Amino acid sequence: MSSEHTDAPAPQARAARRQPTRDLTQGPIGYTLFIFSLPILAGNVLQSLNGSINAVWIGRFLGEASLTATANANNVMFALIGLIFGIGMAATILVAQSMGAHNLAQAKRVLGSSATFFGAASVAIAAAGWPLSRRLMAWMGTPADALPLAEAYLQVIFLAIPLLYLFAFVSAVLRGAGDTRTPFWFLLLVAVLDTALNPLLIFGWGPVPRMGMTGAALATLIANAVGFTLMLIWLRVRRHPLWIGGGELALFRPDWVIIRALVAKGLPMGAQMVMISLAMIAMISMVNAYGVHTASAYGAALQLWTYVQMPAMAIGAACSSMAAQNVGARRWDRVEGTARAGVLCNLAMTGTLIAVIVLADRFMMGWFLPAGSAAIETARHLNHIAIGSFLFFGVTFVLAGVIRSTGAVMPPLIILAIAMWGIRVPVAHFLQPYWGANAIWWSFPISALCSMVLTMAYYRFGNWREAHILPPQ
Repeated sequence: MSSEHTDAPAPQARAARRQPTRDLTQGPIGYTLFIFSLPILAGNVLQSLNGSINAVWIGRFLGEASLTATANANNVMFALIGLIFGIGMAATILVAQSMGAHNLAQAKRVLGSSATFFGAASVAIAAAGWPLSRRLMAWMGTPADALPLAEAYLQVIFLAIPLLYLFAFVSAVLRGAGDTRTPFWFLLLVAVLDTALNPLLIFGWGPVPRMGMTGAALATLIANAVGFTLMLIWLRVRRHPLWIGGGELALFRPDWVIIRALVAKGLPMGAQMVMISLAMIAMISMVNAYGVHTASAYGAALQLWTYVQMPAMAIGAACSSMAAQNVGARRWDRVEGTARAGVLCNLAMTGTLIAVIVLADRFMMGWFLPAGSAAIETARHLNHIAIGSFLFFGVTFVLAGVIRSTGAVMPPLIILAIAMWGIRVPVAHFLQPYWGANAIWWSFPISALCSMVLTMAYYRFGNWREAHILPPQ
């Protein structure tokens, strides 16, 4: 569990077991990766369940236009924050490398500098985005009956962005240090609060007024504010190894060597998120052209797809942290073993989940759409075409996470650009005159397969093992 040697005295060994961080450079690779990834997967399940429960309230009780509004608004939110969130991803990798090298001082320097930069940037995005909410929704081609709802929802979400992403940033850095349990417990708290507050604020009760879509977004804001505050208090009380105490506040002063390195590596990783989000915006804009019926079917399918991609994202995040710690420890044999174990685990878990959802998708689509809606069959049709792409996505995500663990960030960005904008969007756009809406659905597996092949080729033959984040000392 910690970096203590096995011959440590008994009191030291007991103290090591109490440490929340985990030394990922030791132990059986497959077992260690699996155990380390479980809290990440559970956290992803919680977040997706929370989003799905909220979608049930919105889709079944507020209507198809409201569900369409949330799908449009969430795509804009992720696109706008993506560039800055890349800084957090780079910080996580560097913290993991520092912990693997047993350099806690550097890990805390990285955390302090990147938290200041990340927090200030997310506040700036929130301030700039709030007044532009309606214009952004209109630019996406949001259907007219969903536009006011989407604007109301997105404005509150913009106010919540600093809390949402500081919470995600701290959670990711803790995982880089080998601590997946602390983020999980506070994700559980946020999910429970959000789920409980949603019906209360959407429909109103007693002195609480009925707020509709605004209430759904406000529940997210309140839950994340409470969860983030309590997580900081917990880290302080438990004296977490990465906690920056009162005597170390100078660590929050930006170290420009670290900031420059994180920006240089973080911007390409953030650009990947932006590229994915912009591609999804392009896709949903094409879907919107077919009307609320098709758009709501797509929105329901997206809810199920969040679950399908969860194992790959959890295993990929665990692989990135585990590989980065081993890069810091110069254990290249374990880096390679992490990639192999991650790919096999992803294929088994994602494949099983795809089979379950395909067999039960009529029932599952009914969770998010009104009973008897014709959109349910449309959602099933597009799901049967597109859902298999997540097997390819999982392999890509795992290998790209291992590649980025050294600081090699440009090749995954180039591969993603080819897959999203060289294949997915053109296939969806140019084949519509021949295939209709099916061109949109088929663009998912076609582009995902191409991305996987390119990523596997670079993992095998590329020079990612020679990359670094900070300048060599």
